[in-house]
Amino acid sequence: MKKTMAFISAFLMAAAMLSFTACGDKESSSSNPYANVDVDASLRAEIRDNVTKSDLLEDVELENKTIKWLSDWDINPDSSGKNKPTELVAFEEKYGGRIEWIQCTYENRYEKLAEMINSGEGVDFFYAGNMDAFPKGAVRGMFAPVDDYIDFSSPVWEGVEEINDSLMWDGRHYCTVVQTTGDKVGCVYNKKTVQEAGLEDPAELFERGEWTWDTFQNMIKSFADVENQHYGIDGWWFEFGLMATTGVPAVSIEDGKLVNNIGDPAMERVQDFLYDLNTTGCIAIGVGDYGWEAHPEYIGEGKMLFYPVGLYTFYAESSQWKKQFGDDAFFVPMPKDPEADEYYVPVGMEAYMFVKGGANPEGVAKFLECKRFTLLDEETKAVADKQFREDYGWTDEMVKMQRDMQELADDNPFLDISAGVSTDCNELLDTSLRQTARGVPWNETYDAVNAALDKYLEEVNKADNSAE
Repeated sequence: MKKTMAFISAFLMAAAMLSFTACGDKESSSSNPYANVDVDASLRAEIRDNVTKSDLLEDVELENKTIKWLSDWDINPDSSGKNKPTELVAFEEKYGGRIEWIQCTYENRYEKLAEMINSGEGVDFFYAGNMDAFPKGAVRGMFAPVDDYIDFSSPVWEGVEEINDSLMWDGRHYCTVVQTTGDKVGCVYNKKTVQEAGLEDPAELFERGEWTWDTFQNMIKSFADVENQHYGIDGWWFEFGLMATTGVPAVSIEDGKLVNNIGDPAMERVQDFLYDLNTTGCIAIGVGDYGWEAHPEYIGEGKMLFYPVGLYTFYAESSQWKKQFGDDAFFVPMPKDPEADEYYVPVGMEAYMFVKGGANPEGVAKFLECKRFTLLDEETKAVADKQFREDYGWTDEMVKMQRDMQELADDNPFLDISAGVSTDCNELLDTSLRQTARGVPWNETYDAVNAALDKYLEEVNKADNSAE
């Protein structure tokens, strides 16, 4: 699953991370004003031809052609400017399928899900790419095993069987990973700002294998000058983005059990690095009169050097991302940990859960296989790539860099599932693991949270699987 993996799935990842603010707080099946937005007739005909002649998709007739999707974002076209995703076109053409969006807010996703399960309304699938659905949703009986509907050893799932097997719970698959993704966090910068500061372009450093923690920090030290409104690194993504470059997640799953890794030497190393970034004035948040709000617009204004964030910010019409980051905006992977055995990057996942009591699990399985098809079929992938450029205004250089990031994720996949343990566990780690970047020595944080983390994991590891 290396270079063959297309990045068109970013359509859905983008929508997921944007949380689709245009939705407001409505919580019902949506009459989407963009629902009639479609690809042009020639592209649809090409996809129809591709799914017809491919052996990857099974020839079956779906008894129920509608699958119900509960989320704060719509798979169908929306206000972000995207067209209908190619996987949805493939689903329509191969199986006559359609997706009914049941709308909720990001904050009340789980409350709405529980309400719909209890009322027997038959919602079919739920997004797992936010990393907070598994394993807790399986343990609490909100989601159902997929093994009766998906065969991960079949050709259409080639390349992701291993990652799906690594996330089994109680001997069954609950989380269906369509692909691991390398666009979870990119280090955004403005080429003009870098050039005017007399610094070397990070993209060139990356190309030569010299984009590391050391060059990253040296560039920030050279640029940062708070009195003249020159700031180093900003945002709420850089701490965990840098932690991921060690290749050691805070919580992993091994042999079906959750494992606490915050005592690993790699975690101590990255936490010490974050502490050093703070003490050397590289971090903008909280410095001087900067305040505690992120300022991504400072990238476009030439005041900020680096703004690590999910690449979803670039999965919109070019006028939207250029407004924040400027005409010369670009991105690279997070810098390499110089002591890591490989070049690790923050890895996300395009993944879904089958909801317990769903009315159409077979339809969901076929839709997800259509997603796999668009990643594996070369002709359809080319169509998707072209659509991506046209929708989001990317240059060939941006396309190549995103693919390089995807290749790094494919070569060295790992997932931190701490957010999926429990809400309390997620809040504990999300707060505590950032503290070194605020000037708190790592040993103090470790001593304060390690026992509590062990307890959270023990509770889940000992829990009976209530999904029976």
